[in-house]
Formats: sequence, C-alpha cells, structure tokens
Amino acid sequence: MKKNSFKILCFLFSLTAFAQQPKTKKEFTTNGKKVTVYTTAENSKLRLTSTDNLTFSASKQPLETESSVFVQPSKKFQTFMGIGGAITDASAEIFAKLSKEKQTEFLNAYYDKQKGIGYSLLRTTIQSSDFSSGSYSYIEEGDKDLKTFSIDHDRQYRIPLIKQAIKTAGGKLTTYVAPWSPNAFMKSNKNVLKGGTLLPEYYQTWANFYAKFIKAYEKEGIPIWGTSTQNEPMAVQTWESCIYTAEDERDFIKNFLGPTLKKEKLGNVKIIVWDHNRDLMNYRANVIYSDPEASKYVWGMGFHWYENWSGGASMFDNVGKVHEAYPDKGLMFTEGCIEKFDAAKYQFWGNGERYGISMINDFNNGTAAWTDWNILLDQNGGPNHVGNFCFSPIHADTTTGELIYTPSYYYIGHFSKFIHLNAVRVSTAVSRSALLSTSFLNTDGTMATIVMNQSDKEITYNLIIAAQKTVVKIPAHAIQTLVY
Repeated sequence: MKKNSFKILCFLFSLTAFAQQPKTKKEFTTNGKKVTVYTTAENSKLRLTSTDNLTFSASKQPLETESSVFVQPSKKFQTFMGIGGAITDASAEIFAKLSKEKQTEFLNAYYDKQKGIGYSLLRTTIQSSDFSSGSYSYIEEGDKDLKTFSIDHDRQYRIPLIKQAIKTAGGKLTTYVAPWSPNAFMKSNKNVLKGGTLLPEYYQTWANFYAKFIKAYEKEGIPIWGTSTQNEPMAVQTWESCIYTAEDERDFIKNFLGPTLKKEKLGNVKIIVWDHNRDLMNYRANVIYSDPEASKYVWGMGFHWYENWSGGASMFDNVGKVHEAYPDKGLMFTEGCIEKFDAAKYQFWGNGERYGISMINDFNNGTAAWTDWNILLDQNGGPNHVGNFCFSPIHADTTTGELIYTPSYYYIGHFSKFIHLNAVRVSTAVSRSALLSTSFLNTDGTMATIVMNQSDKEITYNLIIAAQKTVVKIPAHAIQTLVY
C-alpha cells in the first residue's frame, strides 16, 4: 500500500471512530438567560402574575445572613409525567349545569396551557364513588359473567366532560382509572359501602371487569394509560370501599389482574398499587415488589395525603424511602383534597399552602406525577351521596352560575403551567427553613424553579446556579415560579 493511501485510510478510520463516540448532551447554562418571575401571594392581587424580569450576574460564596436557593442542573432525577385532577361524577354533573360561556372558561382554566394552568393528567372512577349523586353499577346485580355490562351511565355527564377536557388539552391527557368497590354480590359484606373484601370466587370476574371498562372507554376515544387495583384499600369508609391487605393485592395482581389484562391485549395498561396514604406505603411496596411474579405487572405506586396534617408535617420521607428502595418503580400522587367543606373558607390561604408544601416535598422525593381530587364541586362541596363534602380548586355556585377560584388552583398552577411533560427534576436546596423549592429542566432547555415562602415576612433570596446568581424578593405567604 502506498504511503498516501495509508494516511487517507487512517484519517477515514479516525473520523468513523469519532462519529461512534457517545455525544454528551449540552449542559444547562445561564449565559444570556433572563429570569421571569411569576408570583401568587396572600393579601394581594397577585395570582400567577408576572412580577419581575431579572438577569444573572457573577456569584460568590453567600453569607450566613443571606437566604439562598441553590440549583445544580447537572444532577438529574425523575422524569415528569404530568399534573392534573379527577373528573368524577360530581364534577361532571356540576359542569353540565354551567352556561356555555362558563364551561369554556372552566375548560380553559384547567386544560389550556396559555389561558390556564395546563393540566396534562386525568383520573376517573370505575363505577361510583362518594363523589357521585348515588351508588350505581355497570352490571345488573348477580351478573358474574358480565353479560349486562354497559357504561351508559357515564355517557350522560362524565364521558362528555372527559372528551372536552382532552380536546382542550390539545388532544391528549394521560388518563388512569380506579375502582372504589366491586359489586355487592362479589363482596364479603354484600354491600358496596363500608369496606368488606372481594370474595375469592369472584377474583376472575372482577379482573374481567377492569378489562371490560378499559375497552369500553377506549372505544369511546378515551385511551387509558393505567389503573390502580383499588382506591384506599385499607379504609372501611361509609361510602364505596373494599379492603385488600398487601398480600391480597399482591395475589390478585399476580394471579388475576395482571394475566387478565395481558390476555385481553391490554398489557400496555399500567397497574398502580396501594393508592392510599403515605403512612403504610412502605409495607405495601415491600410485599408486592418483593414478589417477582406480581412485581412484573406493576408500574409503580400511587399515594394520598390523608394520613395526617399538622401545619405542614406529613410523611414525605416515606415517599423517598420507597423511591430509594425501588428506584425502577414509578411514584405518583393519586389523590388529595381539603376536607370538611366550609364556604367561609373559600379563600383560606392555608389550603393553597398545603398543596405547595405537598407538591414540592413529593417531587423532591421522587414523585413523577401529581393528581388532585375533584376538579369541580358546587357551593356545598358536592354533590356527594354520603355527606362527605370537600373543597376543590374551583367551585361553581349553581345559584349564580359563577366560578370561584380558590388559592389551591393558583398554587397547583405554579407547577402545572410551567413544568412541561418529560421535564427532568434537578437538584435544588434552600438555606432557610421558611423556603421550600424544587426545579425541573424542560425539554426546550428552560428551567422552572418553584419557590415557596411559608413565613409572615417578605424574604429576599439569591437564586444561585454554579457561579451565577440573581436576587429575588418573595412576599410573605407566597409561591413563585422562576422561568429561565
């Protein structure tokens, strides 16, 4: 081989080798970036309001007397799946009573990213829940072969609202479902209410029921991303409820629900376990995930916030411990609301702060998705067939036709409006206990950092990223989203 030919061959080989090397993703940088600040604050008119446009400057070691939020974009964690709420029978019934103008306003408020807060997640029920005008079923009582199965009940209110929500959201909402109770004939207490357990002889019938429901909704043009096994499986409620121990749920998934969904060509439908409070989630995870034959069917775990609440204290560490022990399994907050409805507290600021505290802590502990409970209730906190009246972020006064926006709506919006689907959470820390913060790097290269001030005083803080910082003021009892 001639010398020149050999040189050319070597050069071509080096180009090929270079092309095959893994390319590193461009790291986030503050160079040339502006910081837009959006603020919601108590005792003000600020509601998701653009309040400042800032720039970065050189940073150095902050002083002990300064308050700071530290963001490290190179340290990445879970991928964001979305934020949303539940379309229950109650929500759909109240929506149907609104004028066309108010219906459009309501849909935009939740599901339009520009006009509203951009919900991307949706939960709904399999059969009735407490937030239905009454108990009902998709089959005639005693029909173990499901020959009478029909979702006609849902076609009056719930399905039309779901379809409009999906359309307003741009044609897609990640939708998952949950049952509150099997039919009375399938249960030990012969009642859809007040707990009871699923009788073993109906395990297969009940597994078939999920498949029937999912296929019926998908035929309506509503794709189902996932299903939980059972809403709140350790609570004997006055409303629709059913008890599963961890072992019961494991065996039902392993031997019936998982294989049935696969057999019915619904193997892509994710199974969510637990769907109950943070207090016992670790035990449930240990039992189900430790069984490979059950675990293989399970996407991850859902959880609620009703275990306790004492001025901000809750069991957020349990969420982190499950994520630490089972990092390959998903985590999603599947339900939360402010209980004990009182119209005098529509604008009670602590209700919004509870959302902010929970969302920041849950995301910082590995949660990928966060779902509120009812998206709409009336001026009485219902309808609800057992008197379990609650708050929702938006209420409708059916006597006046007006919509009432509560602080919770705006607190949720500070996350759902600015964190995009498939964003990645990045490391964020604070230097003062009065502040809470989390950050997500969006796929378009923008960062959304949420900062919450729980104190009674305005706080000036540094947002510090590597060797760059900007200085921000946050009012007392406020939440901000910084987009940069």
